[in-house]
Amino acid sequence: MRRGFAFVETRDGPASWFGANFWSAAGGPRMWSRYDPELVRAELAVLREHGLTLTRSFFFWPDFMPEPHRIDESCAAAYADFLDAHVETGMRTIPTFLVGHMSGENFDPPWRHGRDLYRDVWMLDRQSWFVERLTARYADHPAVAGWLISNEMPIYGDSADRESVTAWAGLMVRAVRAGGGTQPVSIGDGAWGAEVTGSDNGFSVRDLASLTDFLGPHVYRMEDDRVRQHFGAAFICELTSTLGSPVVLEEFGLSSEFASDEHAATYYRQVLHNSLLAGATGWIAWNNTDFDGLAGQDPYRHHPFELHFGLTTSERRPKPQLREMARFAETLSAIDVLGCRREPARAAMIVPEHLEGHVPISDGEDARFAFSTLRQAYASAKLGGLPVGLCRERDGLAEDCSLYLLPSAKQLTAPSAAGLEDLAASGAVVYLSYCHGTGSFQRGPWIAGLDRAFGVEHQLWYGEVDPIEPDEVELIFHRDFGRLAVGEKLRVPVAGNRHSRARLPVRATEAEIVAVDQDGEPAMLRRSVGSGWMVLCAYPIEHMADWTPAANPDAAVRLYDALADFAGVHRAVRVADPAVGVDVLRHRDGRRFVFVTSHSPEPLRVTPEVAGGELTELDDDKPVDTLELPPYEVRVLSLSDFDAA
Repeated sequence: MRRGFAFVETRDGPASWFGANFWSAAGGPRMWSRYDPELVRAELAVLREHGLTLTRSFFFWPDFMPEPHRIDESCAAAYADFLDAHVETGMRTIPTFLVGHMSGENFDPPWRHGRDLYRDVWMLDRQSWFVERLTARYADHPAVAGWLISNEMPIYGDSADRESVTAWAGLMVRAVRAGGGTQPVSIGDGAWGAEVTGSDNGFSVRDLASLTDFLGPHVYRMEDDRVRQHFGAAFICELTSTLGSPVVLEEFGLSSEFASDEHAATYYRQVLHNSLLAGATGWIAWNNTDFDGLAGQDPYRHHPFELHFGLTTSERRPKPQLREMARFAETLSAIDVLGCRREPARAAMIVPEHLEGHVPISDGEDARFAFSTLRQAYASAKLGGLPVGLCRERDGLAEDCSLYLLPSAKQLTAPSAAGLEDLAASGAVVYLSYCHGTGSFQRGPWIAGLDRAFGVEHQLWYGEVDPIEPDEVELIFHRDFGRLAVGEKLRVPVAGNRHSRARLPVRATEAEIVAVDQDGEPAMLRRSVGSGWMVLCAYPIEHMADWTPAANPDAAVRLYDALADFAGVHRAVRVADPAVGVDVLRHRDGRRFVFVTSHSPEPLRVTPEVAGGELTELDDDKPVDTLELPPYEVRVLSLSDFDAA
């Protein structure tokens, strides 16, 4: 299965954008009415010295359009100088048009008077006029790399119906084209629609992908597990990339109020590398500078943590986050990222159609549950070293994988259930761990033919669940399974709510019992189907890990590793330590680059297992047998003389 890895197409060819969202320390959103050209140039110079080549900039709507038929000429002139400063510094920028929301506050132009941004015809006319006029002013400037319609419009304009939002977006994109803008364009909505988050706000990422040239997730997740935190942005990028558009991580970052310098650097390192391996091909950090001089100005007055999201201090001193950006820029150059692509996935994690919404008479809680469970399972698969891709059920099942994962799955459409059994008959391994879900709506298996497919008889009572009583369960293996030998145990902390903290009671009919629980009840079973296997886990191990703070690396890491071996999933490089992830990028000239990522708070010494070829240092071809990994470190190596299976 191919995994998305597309670059934004510009008039100069494919591009990998790398930069920061930009407000000058003199003014923040009010920088255009207090414009300081010398300070702006100094701020850009610091970014450029650290390998950044791009900014995202903002037409602050109340200042740029003080009246419904007038653009403020002093702001427009300041922006023109801002563009010139980019050319002088060797950088480019992405202007953002409808900037009413910023850093915790909505700022209306004084003439809006609460009019609806999506449905009010006069407001639509004023927005499209603004977009077209500003595009016409700057479209030919060499500093303009692309365009964004808005900044987090779901916050500023609120959620709305899908048809109105999509029509609004289409009108704004056409206004850019009418103004002569030929550069790539996107919406700036954050990619927060149902297809990515499981929550429907009207901004369908699928619909917007058909109108735009790239998709731009904004990710500021806060987790109770460090590994989930490290993979949070990556998982969002992976989900977004399945829709076929280039993915630019348009906003990510953290406030220094929320993390120490050392830990902030770790977060940047992990987000940058993991999102690259998840299909992102552009990165725009939030943001360029701190704003200590603006503590009395809204929005910083009431959201004071927003003062310190910068890559630099207010005095332009680089923070550790900027040094991580510089280091990542060097990696992108060393691997020639524009020539890279991801290896095809041999393991597919199924994204149920129900996550995307628009399923009649269904519960939104089920969609959010699916998102949360998949996010945890994705982290486990990455730690297990699986070349995993996400496969959207709505777009059809990939047919070229060796392993299909349905983690803690409550729902699957009937055609997909039949299709997965056919894939098993053709030689694949299909794994499903059952979960009732976290909601009460039609609590029970939404999976047609579960008994027959897995060779079991479930023992459910209507309307009831079989609660898991202990705080920890054990999966005790009665058969060798991949690298899990007879007698080995996987210990799983128990978690969930009154609906989901439950197992699936089953009796084996045609299935073999692979593992039992601590009470001797079937916990994992497998049924031979044609030349493949259907594998059932009676416990929702991924969901329980998702609900457990500091769960990772969880038991699913070893289980997924075993499933990969059982299914014959080829892995070019593997590391046995469950706190270390491995992934591979392939260059068009035949080179392969291996990313070894530690998620351990302690130093590690690991010996990678190489299926073929030789691991060497990236810069001097020195052979590598053993790696010393500081806490949370990322090492990039070359894999030579490798013949992909």
